[in-house]
Amino acid sequence: MAIHEAAHTIEQDPELARYSRQMLFAPLGEEGQRRLLAARVTLIGCGALGSVLANTLVRAGVGFLRIVDRDFIELNNLQRQVLFDEDDIAANLPKAEAARRKLQRINSNVTIEARIADVTHRNIEELADGADLLLDGTDNFETRFLINDFCVKTNRPWVYGAVIGATGLALSILPHDTPCLRCVFETAPPPEMNPTCDTAGVLGPAVNMVASFQAAEAIKILAGRREAVNRRLLSFDLWAGRFALLKVQKAYDEGDCPCCKRGQFEYLEGRWASSATTLCGRNAVQVTPPAGQRVDFAIIAAKMRAVSVGEPSFNAFMLKARVDAFEVTVFADGRAIIKGTSKPEEAKTIYARYIGA
Repeated sequence: MAIHEAAHTIEQDPELARYSRQMLFAPLGEEGQRRLLAARVTLIGCGALGSVLANTLVRAGVGFLRIVDRDFIELNNLQRQVLFDEDDIAANLPKAEAARRKLQRINSNVTIEARIADVTHRNIEELADGADLLLDGTDNFETRFLINDFCVKTNRPWVYGAVIGATGLALSILPHDTPCLRCVFETAPPPEMNPTCDTAGVLGPAVNMVASFQAAEAIKILAGRREAVNRRLLSFDLWAGRFALLKVQKAYDEGDCPCCKRGQFEYLEGRWASSATTLCGRNAVQVTPPAGQRVDFAIIAAKMRAVSVGEPSFNAFMLKARVDAFEVTVFADGRAIIKGTSKPEEAKTIYARYIGA
């Protein structure tokens, strides 16, 4: 389509007007944009990577975005998590809901669904229902391997991303065509080999680079331009100025991957699921109760009032209280984040003592 013809189409269709500059990019065009408008995405994790991903895709016109995140906003998030501000912290908003409110003001034509939940083998199928693609905004290998299992089993594309310090990794995964995550990383690295934000820090520009690569790959896939998908593993050190695209196809072609070659979905089956997870760089542990449990914030607040430092506070989304040296945040699904410890067993004890066994 000639440029003047494209401009005429935009004038005739107000739905496309905000995407005019994007549509003038020939590899996308009007056809690709219309595909984006019809696309559905589930984004798992809305922290550093996730907030940039959500912002980019909503502005690009992806028609439906489900944002799944288990966490709340803290002051140190604002350095790199671009959708949040100090007002969100004051309002005690979970990340998914704060992101939804902000994004809806950016593009009211996109349907945005906030799900305040931890992604597990019990609920990933429901959270990914109807999604054409899944995006990785997480910070741990257990969840990434779960996403990988699900996507390989259901033959759905997804885009992996990771960042720490000034280094980043990203990979597009087209199941049964490109290597899956377990082709490249068969097992999660041991904790001592897996630095966190707390030990290595993280630079905002590195976050933006990984998330922008992920978003571009997602747009290619959703727009039906799979021939343009990058089939190499992006690896970079932004501080040192080192960038590489690593050939990994042989890992699929010649490998014996337990997931995509042998059909062993160990994470999806819950074989490696944990009930208490140490959170990246937070000196905090998330405790997850059995599925289906709901809590009554008023009852918990009354129970904790006698032992808390200050008055427990809660809204429709979560409850916060400080007990001894611990900050306890409880969500409506019964999950709690215990800040002030990195020991799962200690966190479970606090949960049982103040919230319930």
